[in-house]
Amino acid sequence: MSTTPRRLPGDPTPREQVARTIRVDHAGEYGAKRIYQGQLAVLRGTRHAALIRHMQAQEQEHLDTFSRLIAERRVRPTALLPFWHVAGFALGAATAALGYRAAMACTVAVEEAIDEHYQQQEAALGEDETALRAHIAQFRAEELEHRDIGLQNEAELAPAYRLLSAAIKAGCKVAIKVAERI
Repeated sequence: MSTTPRRLPGDPTPREQVARTIRVDHAGEYGAKRIYQGQLAVLRGTRHAALIRHMQAQEQEHLDTFSRLIAERRVRPTALLPFWHVAGFALGAATAALGYRAAMACTVAVEEAIDEHYQQQEAALGEDETALRAHIAQFRAEELEHRDIGLQNEAELAPAYRLLSAAIKAGCKVAIKVAERI
């Protein structure tokens, strides 16, 4: 008896699943880059700017990798990149305007949602996708580093932390589902 789950009608093919993975991860890394750009627009010149630039540089590396995979694998990027361009920057700037703790809370919430997402992707990718799984594993570790930076910088002391965190995580989960398909 095979341990491979049976595909049901309407389930994506392995090729479609890989395309969705690359599409959504490209969109997410683009959004993350824009969040950090928004945070830097507000927090430039503060003691937190160097940390934010460090995280932004890693997100740029992630984005560059997924941009290359989009081209190599001939994957259609999400049609929502113009929306992520505006929404990512706005989220970063708005949370930073509430103070550095809220910016760090945003980072923690986003990275916790991405950690869960990347874990699911690693488990779902086939054995023939070792290179893609390795990228996701590396990026997941760096996203967890970003979460830890946020926690070390008083994210949990942000005004209405639990509410802010829950709202951002919910938004991330919706964005993930939408970007996989559109």
